[in-house]
Amino acid sequence: MSGKRTDFLYLSEPDLIEAGVLDMSRCVDVIEEVFSILSKGDYLMGGPKHNSHGMGIVFPKETPFPNMPVAGPDRRFVAMPAYLGGRFDVCGVKWYGSNAANPPKGLPRSVLTVLLNDKDTGEPLCFMSANLISAMRTGAVPGVGTRYLSRKDSEACSVIGCGPINQSCFHGVMSQMKAIKKVLCYDLYEEKSKAFAELAAKEFGVEAYAAATLEEAMRAGDVITIAASRLKPLILDSTWLKKGVTILLSGPARGDDALWINSRLVYDHVQLHEAYVEEAIASGNKAEYYAGVIGGQIYTLIDEDKIQPLEDSVSLGDIVNGKNPGRQNGEENIIFVACGMAVYDVAWGYDLYKYSLEKGIGTKLNLWNEPLWK
Repeated sequence: MSGKRTDFLYLSEPDLIEAGVLDMSRCVDVIEEVFSILSKGDYLMGGPKHNSHGMGIVFPKETPFPNMPVAGPDRRFVAMPAYLGGRFDVCGVKWYGSNAANPPKGLPRSVLTVLLNDKDTGEPLCFMSANLISAMRTGAVPGVGTRYLSRKDSEACSVIGCGPINQSCFHGVMSQMKAIKKVLCYDLYEEKSKAFAELAAKEFGVEAYAAATLEEAMRAGDVITIAASRLKPLILDSTWLKKGVTILLSGPARGDDALWINSRLVYDHVQLHEAYVEEAIASGNKAEYYAGVIGGQIYTLIDEDKIQPLEDSVSLGDIVNGKNPGRQNGEENIIFVACGMAVYDVAWGYDLYKYSLEKGIGTKLNLWNEPLWK
């Protein structure tokens, strides 16, 4: 029996830009599909219960081996495998290396790729650059959250953390919020706040300026997007919030207990957070593990019986599918907690792959004309 020729598509970052990777409105629609599929259960990820964020290499603080990397700020490698059903019906893996020491070398902090595979044969379908895929889907997730959880008459958006990730999150918010007139920007580094404000004013024609303090920015926002560095967690005060605020939490933050207790919590996907808690227990040091993840303080409050357990909580996909209501009135404060899942990268990558096939974008590569061993 003769073997089968296997070709696959390679998509560079310029190829993906040509294919529309920066189209936020299109990306939000794709990620909304993913939430619907998650709610139905037609997906798989890593781990024994198919909900693990991924498997990572964390480097040791010391090593006797001269070439082995040692721990550094945000230094790790992570593989995030997933199968996604629905119209996607594909397997894939997001693979990335991260190192906070990269920017002085002219590199982003994380360097990412996505590989898509045929779900039956395992053959590669597409290997692609994924920094823009990851950034856009990260912004599209709070974009979907904004679509279902925000007050449509919201006029002020606060941006907490003015790096590239929150730039994407802000674009996700603005793709859904046509009434926004004012944008307040806050970052630990004032020059970043000012640069972000200038960009927001130029791109969206809104009044935008740098807030002098975190409190000023938080008090002003009807919609607040938070994606600040995990190396310097924010400390939030519940008394700073307007009634009816929507907080889109895409990065770590801490606050007083009332911040979480008196808000309606909506999760990107409850089962993912349950997997985080199981991993925290298995680590032997829950407190340390919780400190390193976006929902850590929430998990602590659940352990202390101060807020409802995860199994009784709401995933955004259930709201998308009509199983639970979205925003119910103009008075409730809602916090949307999003930690990121490989299914988002697989979905957005697949959509761009199919478009690229149709338009002749990318480079066809050959794995083999006929496998030597079969």
